[in-house]
Amino acid sequence: MIGKLKGTVDAVGEGHAIIDVNGVGYEVQLSTRTLRSFTPGDEVSLTIDTHVREDAIRLFGFQSEVERSWFRTLQTIQGVGAKVALGVLGILSPNDLANAITLENWAAVAETPGVGKKLAQRIVAELKDKAPTLHGASLGGGSGVSADLGVAIKNDAQAEALSALSNLGYNPNQATVAVAKAVEELGGEADTSALIRRGLKELAG
Repeated sequence: MIGKLKGTVDAVGEGHAIIDVNGVGYEVQLSTRTLRSFTPGDEVSLTIDTHVREDAIRLFGFQSEVERSWFRTLQTIQGVGAKVALGVLGILSPNDLANAITLENWAAVAETPGVGKKLAQRIVAELKDKAPTLHGASLGGGSGVSADLGVAIKNDAQAEALSALSNLGYNPNQATVAVAKAVEELGGEADTSALIRRGLKELAG
């Protein structure tokens, strides 16, 4: 079972890249977010999730162990297979996904091609207890902590601020990050209006 590949990007295709490891080319399925950062000749190190079937062996590559953990966890949700899980991670980084789930921001998850409102809501609802653990894992932190910002981000004021920023036309993912940074600066007890003002400042900057 292949768990890691370290080599050179030989070619980039639609949904995959060929990684040359000592003269052997491995076809690795990657998220669009990861593929955008690859160009032929790059030296890369990927954490691999190997799927073995009767008719094929597929390799899924990730830039961190926590990203692979999210890939596996997403597939525990009914209706989410490898393709959808990789699609979600192509839209949202592990930290952004954890923030979206913690804030119950299903709209950010629904930006994934092929993920409708109902499936996005199911993902958020079923993973909300797992998000803090996976989020903290990227820094080795404890549950309830944002790996990016070091702050817990869940109460009514924060959810209302997120909704307000989204209604103003900001991308749900950008709004999530802005609210999280506002909480970091103002504290967990900040009211909705203060979070909105600080969030707008962050988005304008």
